[in-house]
Amino acid sequence: MRKRFYILFTALIFTCSFSNAQDSTRYYHQAYEIIDSMLTGKTQLNFKKAVLTTENAYLDGQLDFIRINKEIAILKRLTKAIISTNLVSYNELDKDTIEKQAAIFKLLTDTIPIILDSTHIFYHTPYTYDFDDMLGQKDWTKMFVSKLLIAGDGNCHSMPYLYKILAEEFQIPAYLSFAPNHIYIKLHCKKTGWYNTELTSATFPVDAWIMASGYVHLDAIRNGLYMDTLSLQQSVAYNLLDLAQGYQKKFGNSNPDFVVKCCETVLKYHPFNVNAMLTKAESQKRFIDSKMKAKNAKKPDELFADNSIKAMYSDMERTYVRLHQLGYRRMPEEMYIKWMGMLKNEPEKYFDKKVINKFDN
Repeated sequence: MRKRFYILFTALIFTCSFSNAQDSTRYYHQAYEIIDSMLTGKTQLNFKKAVLTTENAYLDGQLDFIRINKEIAILKRLTKAIISTNLVSYNELDKDTIEKQAAIFKLLTDTIPIILDSTHIFYHTPYTYDFDDMLGQKDWTKMFVSKLLIAGDGNCHSMPYLYKILAEEFQIPAYLSFAPNHIYIKLHCKKTGWYNTELTSATFPVDAWIMASGYVHLDAIRNGLYMDTLSLQQSVAYNLLDLAQGYQKKFGNSNPDFVVKCCETVLKYHPFNVNAMLTKAESQKRFIDSKMKAKNAKKPDELFADNSIKAMYSDMERTYVRLHQLGYRRMPEEMYIKWMGMLKNEPEKYFDKKVINKFDN
């Protein structure tokens, strides 16, 4: 059923691709204003609204909000049903929060039987990892929560986003956290402290798994580029980076102004956001490269008669230097795939045993 709806979903995207570009950009500017109003305190911070507003911009205003919100409402009801089964044995002061967190995790990663009547049982199947175009390079909708809800599979972007959306529905904490090319969830309990929740493999990996990637410099951890937690405000702001990247996918790099604006707003609320710094610098680099090609220039300084290009180049250089100083190292996609496979192939090596033990009385 999910796959059939996703075919309709992708057909809609194909139709949307013929929309007038000028009309399309207005959805991006509207989305920016909606998210910025949350960040500046004009409206309430709402992660779900920020996510769906961003996805709607890419879809030229055609996202079916009613259907997606119904899907989320169903998941909320199922989560409540799981909570009522006394899923975990845990008696610390944060028992209510832990029960809800555990129920959301089970909902997203396990098969849930739903008794319809005395003879019929429906099974809610777990969401799975979509290994095809996992970083959305060919199809940006692969990154969407709406795609995850309709198709039943997602990636390290949509799956932690959905977890956080459900946590927000229950008014409990769930923190987005970064690793190279990757987003996961960090949670906290009174019994054992902080622990990692990985939705793509349904595991609770130790920090050593992240370090095992080989692309996490200690300075990057000390400076908060990786393995830190994002506040709600920072998580809402991060949607502006998704907005910027979707804008690039849709309209190319002929004008980096909107992308830079989005990235700079993210950095205003999260100064060490590695992905915002990188996206900003690379959009500037591609723009300058295109200008060099158009003018048949061999070096960037041949364009510096235009002060705006000169200023952009200086800003780009400062950002790249800053990234290196903070400990950023680029992780190739093939290494990312190998790193993700560590949890699948050697789960016992990276599983956090404290997560199981915390539920023992």
